[in-house]
Parts: sequence; structure tokens; C-alpha cells
Amino acid sequence: MDRRKALKNMGLALGYTVATPTLISIVQSCKKDAAIVWTPDFLTSAEGSVLTHLVDIIIPKTDTPSASEVQVHIFIDRFADQVMEKEQQDLLKMTMGKFTDKALQDSGKKEIADLTPEDLEPVLASALKISKADQAKNFKVINSYTEAVKTGQTATLDDDVSRFAFANNLRGLAIWGYKSSEFVGENVLPYLPVPGEFIACGDLQELTGGKVWSL
Repeated sequence: MDRRKALKNMGLALGYTVATPTLISIVQSCKKDAAIVWTPDFLTSAEGSVLTHLVDIIIPKTDTPSASEVQVHIFIDRFADQVMEKEQQDLLKMTMGKFTDKALQDSGKKEIADLTPEDLEPVLASALKISKADQAKNFKVINSYTEAVKTGQTATLDDDVSRFAFANNLRGLAIWGYKSSEFVGENVLPYLPVPGEFIACGDLQELTGGKVWSL
């Protein structure tokens, strides 16, 4: 499978219908704009700061770059702006608002621009550390909410489900954006720009040290 098709299929897996040239363009533009001061396209500047902190909490710097070092925050903002449908954009904004409201309440701060990773990490952990049964219930509620919104009905999500929706969506987008970045694809994951020998049943540990192949 080529890289373009794989990127498109990852979008479908996350529930997004993506035009492949659009997605490739986003990935490329993130790298191009990394050297300049970033101004979000979809989020506010303060929300962009929160997003940058959060993606680095999800994928921190270790022996590999952090998420923000490979422009995952820019990718997510542009993806939201250029690819998400209006209902998805509204859901992201609403759930992010519920998430930051909780961080402000717990930290005693008034402005989201002042939120630090230390303020955000407990809210993120709490939103994601729930049982599989509760996850299934949340997904059912979220699906019902989105279907109601699409048909023009009035619908609400409670705060806990909203924070879960945001955190779960963000985690998926962050991992997707990280693995899609050029640096990670070529320098972190096993990468063969010109594939040669095909080994159908080789052991992944022996072939790549346990890492999945770069697309």
C-alpha cells in the first residue's frame, strides 16, 4: 500500500472522509511552516497553546522527538480547519471547551492561555482512564449525539462524556499525525524508500526490531 492510500485509510478509520491530496498537502505544509511562528487556522492562539501542551503529554520527547517537534499540533489544527465537516468542528470546539473548563476549575486559573502541562495532564488522564464498559457507553452516547445534530435536533453531552470525546479524539489524531510526519516515517520507523526483497512471513522483531514499517 502506498503512503497516500494509507493516510487516506487512517482518516477513514478515525471517522473522517479525506481527499488524499488534501491530506498530503496538510502534512507537507506543516513541515514547511515549522520554522515560522505558528498561528492556528482553526483554533484560537490560546487554544493552540493548550493543543501544543496536550500533544506533547500524549507523545513526549524521549529518544524520539515529541509530537510538537514534528508539528503534530499544526497538523491537527489544519486538519480540523480543512478536512472536518462543520458538525465535527463544532464537536471539537465544544468538547475542548469542556476540557479546558475543567482544567481551569481544578487549577484555579482564569485564562486558558495560562494553563500548563501540569494543569492539563490530570484532566487528560482522568478522561482517558476509564473502563472498557464505560468507554463503550460513552461512544454510544457520542454517536447518538452526533446523529441528532446531523438531523437538526437539539442534543447535549454531559461534561464527563465531552471530556472523554475530546481526549480520545485528540489522542487518535496525535498518534496519526505523528506517524504520518516525514521525520518519524523516515527516521524513527523502519523505512525503505525503494522496497526490495519481499519477506511474507518474517518475524517483525528480527526484521525491524519490533517496529512497524513506515508507510
